[in-house]
Amino acid sequence: MPDPLTYLVDAAVLIPVMVGFVRLAGLRAFSKMSSYDFAVTVSFGSVLAATVVNPGVSLWQGIAAMAALFAVQWTFGLARARACAVEALSDNTPILLMSDGEILRDALKRARVTEADLRAKLREANVLHLDEVRAVVLETTGDVSVLHGERLDPALLEGVDEAGQAAAPQTG
Repeated sequence: MPDPLTYLVDAAVLIPVMVGFVRLAGLRAFSKMSSYDFAVTVSFGSVLAATVVNPGVSLWQGIAAMAALFAVQWTFGLARARACAVEALSDNTPILLMSDGEILRDALKRARVTEADLRAKLREANVLHLDEVRAVVLETTGDVSVLHGERLDPALLEGVDEAGQAAAPQTG
């Protein structure tokens, strides 16, 4: 069993290394903007934990693994930004769960979200009446966006699956 000080030293080295990589790669490294970003973020944590607690993984292996993850994420991020096909293959489509105060039960079923889950998210967003909800969207990362107020700009629902089928990928 390694000396407990080894865990402390590894963590004290790896966390600043990770922060350095984030500074180089940009804040998107931990943004969770897409399902791909979310998966990579979880992987960073896994590498950090495995390196700190597993005596079979050296500090240099952990640093190399983090560097590889950042490099792959950076490269893939460029590909996603430049090719809609890559984005369409890598990302889920956000799903509309509620529209203008109406719960879309077919969408809830398809997304495997219960009405209890939906009500909890509405309460979390301080919704006081269902009729004030303009839209509820299950985002590509699994987050739920609750849009409420007087009116909704349709541009906010661009790319959202509103009809039970995947929305067309955005061109650009």
